[in-house]
Amino acid sequence: MPEAPKNTLKPTADYNLELKNKKTLQFIEDVTSNADEVQKKVLEEILSRNAHVEYLQTRGLNGHTDRETFKKTMPVITYEDIQPHIDRIANGDTSPILSSNAISEFLTSSGTSGGERKMMPTIEEELGRRSLLYSLLMPVMSQFVPGLDKGKGMYFLFIKSEAKTPGGLVARPVLTSYYKSTHFKDRPYDPYTNYTSPNETILCPDSYQSMYSQMLCGLWQHKEVLRVGAVFASGFIRAIKFLEKHWRLLCNDIRTGTIDSQITDQSVREAVMKILKPDPKLADFIEAECSKDSWQGIITRLWPNTKYVDVIVTGTMSQYIPTLDYYSNGLPLVCTMYASSECYFGVNLNPLCKPSEVSYTLVPTMAYFEFLPVQRNNGVTSSISVPKTLNEKEQQELVDLVDVKLGQEYELVVTTYSGLYRYRVGDVLRVAGFKNNAPQFNFICRKNVVLCIDSDKTDEVELQNAVKNAVNHLLPFGATLAEYTSYADTTTIPGHYVLYWELSLNGNTPIPPSVFEDCCLTIEESLNSVYRQGRVCDKSIGPLEIKVVEPGTFDKLMDYAISLGASINQYKTPRCVKFAPIVELLNSRAVSSYFSPKCPKWFPGHKQWSNNN
Repeated sequence: MPEAPKNTLKPTADYNLELKNKKTLQFIEDVTSNADEVQKKVLEEILSRNAHVEYLQTRGLNGHTDRETFKKTMPVITYEDIQPHIDRIANGDTSPILSSNAISEFLTSSGTSGGERKMMPTIEEELGRRSLLYSLLMPVMSQFVPGLDKGKGMYFLFIKSEAKTPGGLVARPVLTSYYKSTHFKDRPYDPYTNYTSPNETILCPDSYQSMYSQMLCGLWQHKEVLRVGAVFASGFIRAIKFLEKHWRLLCNDIRTGTIDSQITDQSVREAVMKILKPDPKLADFIEAECSKDSWQGIITRLWPNTKYVDVIVTGTMSQYIPTLDYYSNGLPLVCTMYASSECYFGVNLNPLCKPSEVSYTLVPTMAYFEFLPVQRNNGVTSSISVPKTLNEKEQQELVDLVDVKLGQEYELVVTTYSGLYRYRVGDVLRVAGFKNNAPQFNFICRKNVVLCIDSDKTDEVELQNAVKNAVNHLLPFGATLAEYTSYADTTTIPGHYVLYWELSLNGNTPIPPSVFEDCCLTIEESLNSVYRQGRVCDKSIGPLEIKVVEPGTFDKLMDYAISLGASINQYKTPRCVKFAPIVELLNSRAVSSYFSPKCPKWFPGHKQWSNNN
């Protein structure tokens, strides 16, 4: 995730970049050296300022701010536990339910509950805390890549749709909240964060116009670009595919110094025209590069001074690493920070490491962190099932930040300034090492997630229910589903879900292709709102595909798994596959393929607010 971009206002006479970096690095040194003391103070501050809120009072904390009483008194919770309180706030209850500070807005998570996005309460001052974490990134980076203050970053940043709750609070993704805040829009000078995209292009709600204008500005300033990126790897690859499709229009704009007529947003046109001047020579250069048969290394060809690609490639985003390597000629792939809607967590202090070795140092001032030990059932699957509710013993097993053990996996639990108390984030982390007394974590996975293309997260239960709804279309033809699995196919851009179906045919009536297409659409309609938004609004996910495979395919799959050492007694069909030889086996036995014929339905906001939108 890129750091907060800053304005290219002129520096003041006393601006000292070296001193600023030194202070920032010293801050990291201090808080990691005194991690436990800082954590203790953070918890005390959160509990003392919120001593009289309803949530803490009804659980009998009685104003205590010490760790021992807090852990003994407060339960470890999931979103479902806190949802009734969130619903009250969303419906207009302004009493201090979760926080003594007014809830300023809701941040919509990419995780879902009941098919709808989770809503995280936040308070105004959290924007300052997020800004602080952003401000750590470039001083860290500058230790590894000098001279980044001498050029620009080309980042593709976008806002997403937002909704209003019945009580009048805005509900929107965390980055949309940040980009629309004064912290972003009225930022002070910082030479490290000089960006090719004007604010207006980032804040344009039309995704096509936003992408087009950001790409145009990035191309025109190509020699000044020292680093490129987006939030997720999938988003950056989408930008390259957009260029592949629209480079002729973009070249025409650069040649003539005008903007294509499809860009109708007046503020975007004005912002871009302040940058754009006719440059036929540059247009010829871009045209020559984009016309070549191969797009291998296109990033270093068009932006020759680029030193690294700044995108998230941990967790499910690792599936995009080969594509990024292809387009960037193997430039370093840098993951700078770890954050979520609930809270911003930490930074990568060794940003030029390999993607597989990325570890994040949690910054102890951001929130109060606890860790629930996780045991894997086996080492084969990357989806880790964690119990939904914890018994008393499991509640006692949570450990503090400085007490985690090297190599152990944990689920992250946070207590935040904005009203979450012992909240299970759902991320599984492994302790990779320590910076002074603060642990460094590899991000392993989001618990229970089986499919993910972009910011969507589909779990096994949801997939099972969606498939169950779809197979009803097969009943009139005497067909039933014998077995199935799924795969997140990222060889297409955008990526899409593939379901492999083995059927039992009891009737003689052939099944028309339209029936399988109906099955595809029914599955999509049954999936969560984040998936459907990716399909309808963001265009970050392609149409779902069903591949019907030959009878006996799943027996072959079992034989293959057993040949690799799986126990015949414990084997069960995986509901999602990632291992390339297994995907190849399934594809080699596919007899037909069908795609969803149209987008599923999606509306901004929650279903229960649909009358308010």
